Amino acid sequence: MKSETLLVHALVIDPLNDYIGVRDLAIKDGVFARPEELHSPVRLDMTGLVVCPGFTDVHVHLRDPGQTYKEDLQSGTAAAAAGGFTSILAMPNTVPAMDTPEGVRDIHKRAVDAPVHVYQAACFSKGRLGEELSQMEELAAAGAPAFSDDGSTTQSDQLMESAMRCAAGLGLPIIDHCEDTSISKPGVMHRGFVSLELRLPGQPRVAEEIIVERDISLSRKTGCRVHLQHLSSAGSVGMLRKARKEGLKLSGEATPHHLFLTDEACRKYGTNAKMAPPLREESDRQALLQAVQDGTIEMIATDHAPHTDEEKARDWNAAPFGIVGIETVVPLCLSRLYHPGLLSLMQLVSLFTVGPRRLLNLPIGSLNIGEPADLTVLDLEKNHTIDSSKFRSRGRNCPYDGWECTGAVHSTFLAGNQFFVHNSPMR
Repeated sequence: MKSETLLVHALVIDPLNDYIGVRDLAIKDGVFARPEELHSPVRLDMTGLVVCPGFTDVHVHLRDPGQTYKEDLQSGTAAAAAGGFTSILAMPNTVPAMDTPEGVRDIHKRAVDAPVHVYQAACFSKGRLGEELSQMEELAAAGAPAFSDDGSTTQSDQLMESAMRCAAGLGLPIIDHCEDTSISKPGVMHRGFVSLELRLPGQPRVAEEIIVERDISLSRKTGCRVHLQHLSSAGSVGMLRKARKEGLKLSGEATPHHLFLTDEACRKYGTNAKMAPPLREESDRQALLQAVQDGTIEMIATDHAPHTDEEKARDWNAAPFGIVGIETVVPLCLSRLYHPGLLSLMQLVSLFTVGPRRLLNLPIGSLNIGEPADLTVLDLEKNHTIDSSKFRSRGRNCPYDGWECTGAVHSTFLAGNQFFVHNSPMR
């Protein structure tokens, strides 16, 4: 594409500047410019479309290296662009675990030409075993913007405190999957009436809440910025709200599956509703919705977790946890949060921009002159049906197949280059 582009008649949403209005956007050499600075731009008519700073997903499993039969850097980033994202944080539960500077540098090097910015999180314990700290200083120097043992919760309070002290000294966050495995195992879904009826072992809320309480206490003690992944329990939400009012450096995320599904979905969708933490009850879902509305939870993340059809076809006790979500989250949120009036458009865009980028210490995306032209473009009124067979991800493990949506991703831009338009192949 030429180095000059003019987007005309765009409805611009810019949370950083609290701006909403129709205007033209000029892009020159990958950054926003003044329209009068352009000489022979490509003109793109954005009438009826919403243009926002590029969306960021802070919880993505690329499965690269080691499990590329499920997903890899190419398919995962293509899916991210199709889902409306221009930046993603890749989780470190790879094979081998992302606990070496060489591994972090390799992902960043191979992602240079990807259609989204890829940031690689690093483990804070060697091998994600929760026994010994990783080379956290070296990992930070290699470019890791955050530390996580995602999916393998450190059970040792002492090790977690050491990790937090080191991360605080480096000015980087600890991102934690909150699960006390002494209580959660061998549960495969939420412990409640549905698990009893299905005769499946359940995980109680307290398995999450104990670790949430621990992490809050350690954040208070160490001054570390701590991010709580995929909260699922009303009790966890309450503790996060109280900690944030106290002024602690705590943040939390909600996933679309915890916002839009309950454990009742396990009856209909089988193992495509098996995830960790599990889908819980309607009271928990309502607490998460309230937390998103009032700002207690300041970001929505997908926990995009591709698995093969064969793996998900196993019985409940053997099938892996997790579903894909990076290509469905935006239409689901537009359909079920924005259009019903639960969130304003400004609030929704902020959940995908301001919150995630603040967590990663990245410049908050804006449309100011001189800023990188990373954009997400939305079609608020497009009616469509989710079709998992058309996903760019290799994963099809999704309960949303066949769901009707109003609102879709129209296109994404990275440094002024348009990578995704409707259902057309990426350029």
